[in-house]
Amino acid sequence: MEWDKGFSAAYYATIVDPDTWEDRKRFELTGGSINLTDTDLRESADIDCVNFEEGYENWIRIYLDARQAGEAAHLPLFTGLASSPERNIDGMHTQNRLQCYSVLKPASDILLPKGYYAARGFEAGQVIAKLLKVCKAPIQVKSEPRRLSDYIIAEQGETNLTMVNKILDVTGCRLRITGNGTIEICDEATEPVATFSALKNDSIETKITVLYDLFDCPNVVRVISGNDSEEIRDDDPDSPLSTVSRRREVWKEDSSVTLYDGETLKAYAKRRLREMQRVAMAAQYDRRYHPNVLPTDIIRLNYPAQKLVGDFCVKSQKITLGHGARTSEEVVQV
Repeated sequence: MEWDKGFSAAYYATIVDPDTWEDRKRFELTGGSINLTDTDLRESADIDCVNFEEGYENWIRIYLDARQAGEAAHLPLFTGLASSPERNIDGMHTQNRLQCYSVLKPASDILLPKGYYAARGFEAGQVIAKLLKVCKAPIQVKSEPRRLSDYIIAEQGETNLTMVNKILDVTGCRLRITGNGTIEICDEATEPVATFSALKNDSIETKITVLYDLFDCPNVVRVISGNDSEEIRDDDPDSPLSTVSRRREVWKEDSSVTLYDGETLKAYAKRRLREMQRVAMAAQYDRRYHPNVLPTDIIRLNYPAQKLVGDFCVKSQKITLGHGARTSEEVVQV
């Protein structure tokens, strides 16, 4: 299907067997939305249905049936753990509101044993996969092998998921959750998975909010590790944040240095400057649904009239279970 063009959309959901991860029973939806982000639990959903009598807690999967000029697509949009805390009863008719949580929810509910640590030299993807084994979802390690360069010690109140997030931070990996609930441990995104352009593949609605947070973004960063330090500058005249463009220096200092395996302090300083400048430009808009784009992915935008040109990392999405699976998206420039 050509996802940049219009399509009709219908939705339904299924009860999922947590042991086989297969659909067990279908039920109908009357509305709702799915929220996706790049932090914490990463996903949630609020859906409405009728006469749902499956108990308090179930694994469910939400599907989209899309049709376009004789073509059809059947896609899972979300898989997670649902509870039904609210029922509105009118005679024989019951309206249910389901609150749905990410497949990562079980990992956030388990406290690590006192004294737990992720050991130096262990392969990060395998450590993450082991911590997430408490989730029912399938796990795929797609990242390049990376060994932990130092011990990561659990703090008080540390959960399986918060430890996973710490390991992701120090190794430059990310979690990507597909519509069928599969957890993918991936390398940091570097190439666009989709392009949206005013000239071609135009899926974005005309109302676009562009946000600039330039004032406090640094163009000089100093990083300190023990007795060693490195300074890195952005003196590029083509960079809107550089010392040349702004005619002033804005400094930031980082003394909480955690190096990737084999990373030098200078390389770390360059990475931190890039990360700190990443918040400089953001955009919010609504667009047509595209199945290949998820939070942490990179997309390419080409909207010169809005000065929205370049590669952007997807930070969050809200998919409305209505006409065309309208997707509200927030991105930041990379």
